[in-house]
Amino acid sequence: MKSETVRHILDTMRDMFPEAHCELVHSNAFELTIAVLLSAQCTDEMVNKVTKDLFQKYRSPKDYVEVPLEELEQDIRRIGLYRNKAKHIHNLCKMVIEQYDGDVPKTHEQLVLLPGVGRKTANVVMSNAFGVPAIAVDTHVERVSKRLGLTGWKDSVLEVEKKLMKQVPRDEWTDTHHRLIFFGRYHCKAQNPQCQICPLLDVCREGKKRMKMTQIRKDKDNIG
Repeated sequence: MKSETVRHILDTMRDMFPEAHCELVHSNAFELTIAVLLSAQCTDEMVNKVTKDLFQKYRSPKDYVEVPLEELEQDIRRIGLYRNKAKHIHNLCKMVIEQYDGDVPKTHEQLVLLPGVGRKTANVVMSNAFGVPAIAVDTHVERVSKRLGLTGWKDSVLEVEKKLMKQVPRDEWTDTHHRLIFFGRYHCKAQNPQCQICPLLDVCREGKKRMKMTQIRKDKDNIG
């Protein structure tokens, strides 16, 4: 994609969502790590409902390892895959205590070694908690990037991340990550994207295709 087209996309999203930010409620790097881990295949809204009480009860890694696993499971049971996530949290906290003196590590390489923490979680923590530019690829980022043609339809999550990092200026990585999420969550939705009012329709291959199909259906209805 031409650099001027990428610039047009980035500027348009900035104008649409100037206040885009991480919507997971947290007060430190450790809470953010737990929240992002919980958010896999779950909405940020539900995670925030659960962590409102969870973060009152559990203030540190030590608090999590001192309760039976079954108790932690009950505390997060409204979250999808709660049994696996409780196990990950338990093991993550043990590792943080034993290897990092109770503090979440501050490098990407160390973060991805924590149980339940993948590239996406590590990128979110690095960018939001430690101020290191990063692009975390979730379902919204992947969907929007592919629809707009910033990446290929068959690109893996890692390929999407690398292509975005190459096209977007490094000092805009974190903001772009948030804006792509807001764009996908509130505008370019999975099922009902707002193509008809989208300011990026002129550069969106998916949007043009959808609008063309809509017009064809309308024409058929009129003929019928």
